[in-house]
Amino acid sequence: MATTFIESKEEQVSSSQLVPEISNIPKHVAVIMDGNGRWATQRHLPRMAGHERGVAALRRAVEASVQLGIQALTVFAFSSENWRRPEDEVSFLMTLFLRALKSEVKDLHKNQIKLRVIGDLSGLSTRLRKAVEEAEEKTALNTRMVLTVAVNYGGRWDILNAMNKALVASPHLRELKAPVTEDDIRPHLSLANLPEPDLFIRTGGEQRMSNFMLWQLAYTELYFTDLLWPDFDYECLEAAVHSYQMRERRFGRTSGQLAMHADSVPGHAGLV
Repeated sequence: MATTFIESKEEQVSSSQLVPEISNIPKHVAVIMDGNGRWATQRHLPRMAGHERGVAALRRAVEASVQLGIQALTVFAFSSENWRRPEDEVSFLMTLFLRALKSEVKDLHKNQIKLRVIGDLSGLSTRLRKAVEEAEEKTALNTRMVLTVAVNYGGRWDILNAMNKALVASPHLRELKAPVTEDDIRPHLSLANLPEPDLFIRTGGEQRMSNFMLWQLAYTELYFTDLLWPDFDYECLEAAVHSYQMRERRFGRTSGQLAMHADSVPGHAGLV
């Protein structure tokens, strides 16, 4: 069954201020798709072959997310630090992104999936920026799920960019007539129109955030797997969601408070 998800700025509330609604299925999942190069190296293939298989894995992840009822999927495709990679690999990744945009957007639109691309897009070629704009426009009214792809993105960039926008939007902040609050910054973040992620997944065995969504992941449940991204499939996402369901999301509260809340809400399980 298709889910209906309409983005709303009211939904994106920092967990440091208000406890968000908790559901058995994570509404928003964030993923670092790590391990493409190592997957190829293990098979004596060029690293580029791993990146191509990574696109196929992303397609499976999108399909699995829809099947599980996840409403938003955000993936880290290319970080602001990835420019340090060999020039030929960076060039290939940009070409692959352009190719994937053109080949996948038709199916995304057919399946009512909205595509968004976040990051410092000024660093991309004119041709790629135009393809991003066209893909976003084509899928803009879709409501089944939101797929966000982070390209030339960094969590620190996101916060600084939001801060600079806040200073332009609210001149009183520049004049130091009022303290800066989360409410001043939050509307200008790249994912201001989505709830903060419930679940973060990183493949490839590394256990770090790598400058991804530093603001938004403050209270997100973290899931790490040794599986390399090209091997990621429905069962892998299902396992991550099952791990999420076994966790007690307290947001600063005690287990006793959660139990009292569960008792006061009919049908609430307490442990999600």
